[in-house]
Amino acid sequence: MARALRERRASGRPLINLTASNPTQCGFRYDQAAILAALSDPRSMTYDPEPRGMRSAREAVCRYYGQHRRPVAPEQIFLTTSTSEAYSWVFRLLCDAGDEVLIAQPSYPLFDFLAQIEDVRLVPYPLLYHDGWQIDPEGLRARVTERTRAIAVVHPNNPTGHWTRERRELERICEEHGLALIVDEVFLDSWMEGERGESFATGGHPALTFVLSGISKIGALPQMKAAWIAVFGPERAIAQALDRLEVVADTFLSMNTPVQCALPAWLEGANSMQEQIRARTAANLRALDAAIAAHPAISRLKVEAGWYVVVRVPALSSDEDLVVRLVEHGVSVHPGYFFGFSGDGWLVVSLLPIEQEFRRGVEMVGEVLGPV
Repeated sequence: MARALRERRASGRPLINLTASNPTQCGFRYDQAAILAALSDPRSMTYDPEPRGMRSAREAVCRYYGQHRRPVAPEQIFLTTSTSEAYSWVFRLLCDAGDEVLIAQPSYPLFDFLAQIEDVRLVPYPLLYHDGWQIDPEGLRARVTERTRAIAVVHPNNPTGHWTRERRELERICEEHGLALIVDEVFLDSWMEGERGESFATGGHPALTFVLSGISKIGALPQMKAAWIAVFGPERAIAQALDRLEVVADTFLSMNTPVQCALPAWLEGANSMQEQIRARTAANLRALDAAIAAHPAISRLKVEAGWYVVVRVPALSSDEDLVVRLVEHGVSVHPGYFFGFSGDGWLVVSLLPIEQEFRRGVEMVGEVLGPV
């Protein structure tokens, strides 16, 4: 697939990219003046490091959670440069070399690399699909071993786009086995179909819980490198976790001052970007459904949130061969195995591209798969 993409691009022939995940290259309207003005705060010229991050920036994150009806104290927040770094810090906190973290499959492949860097072993637990995605709590419980240290959940999941509704079962398993819960909520504000999911920051926390998010998806600003960890849990467990996490944060001091100063303004302006993205993903989902209607052998799975949709196609060849054939015809999509889908007949499509390009792209997929 990579070779086919290189050859297509080198030839200069057009390629419609239905894998696009970079919002800064998808034609959205940014308030450039306001975004850049936030970086001109005079406080940026003073270096006054705080391991958890500047209090004003952490208070802005607390206000964000206030919009989700959850009061969070600044002392519970640690700023990081990305959710990838946040995972790294939490893995360092919870795991020794060779320890295990349970993670859903299908899921985003970046987690494998993050775990390898920290010498952590990821153990997949399956997501089941029956009129929507679900976790099998008993199947998950069967994967817990003496080396398991945490359960990781992406809420809503990438790429399946479903909300995690088994929170209480997950917390019970964590309580039973002394595990932590790691919850990635970067797509929390990108809902599409059905009701909006609730943040894991809300409600009680019987198990030690780390909620990860950041401006990359919330404000569609991946280039600004601002994220955080919010820590919840029983009093004794959270006190120990906060102390140890502060040591990790103080060791790296990775968040730069200009971005911390700008974070409150960027979070305040995030609603405009979220509205644009929700409108785009909804329009593209309608276009996909219209294209699928002409091809009874093609279907798409239920999606509730996020930027992606899973498409089921006839498994007449390997997903790799199909994706290469699509590239040769001028359209790029993700093969299902990239996200851990088993078997063939799975494609994953981004809903971020400009609507006209997206519509033409999915029509081309239908053309390649053949007439009705």
